[in-house]
Amino acid sequence: MNEWFDSLGPRERQFVSIGAVLAVIALAYGLGWAPLDKKHTELKSDVAVWERSLAELRPLQVTAGTGGQVRANSTAGVQQSPIIIVDQTLRSRGLERYRQRSQPTSSNGIRVEFENVAFDELVLWLGDLSGQYAMHVQAGSFSVGSQVSPGRINASLTLERAL
Repeated sequence: MNEWFDSLGPRERQFVSIGAVLAVIALAYGLGWAPLDKKHTELKSDVAVWERSLAELRPLQVTAGTGGQVRANSTAGVQQSPIIIVDQTLRSRGLERYRQRSQPTSSNGIRVEFENVAFDELVLWLGDLSGQYAMHVQAGSFSVGSQVSPGRINASLTLERAL
């Protein structure tokens, strides 16, 4: 191989040398760096998925620790009336614009009616009420929302706080 390389002209040697260097760089990238980078990207994605899963499971940890019965996290939440709790939690979730009516049913209960609310968001809001204020659905009715949008419903819910 040295004889062949020495037999080349100066320009040809330079061209072959540059080609060899580029070939080594391409091989190093293709066989070394690219697989490592791909694995790194996959691991970052896996970590993000696990973090989201853990965040979704944290509220369930409270339920598991109390034997399936959720208690209110703070005494301030227990002392608030259901109308205040519902109003604050709807605002925090951005669902107040879908509420049509709120009416207390007892000192620990409230009936709330929604129009054209996203079902997924409504369920998350109910999870907040259950986890933070021990309020649970006692009765409810659901129907298809007035707008032709998938996942939108009309709902009437009666909520009661467990004491």
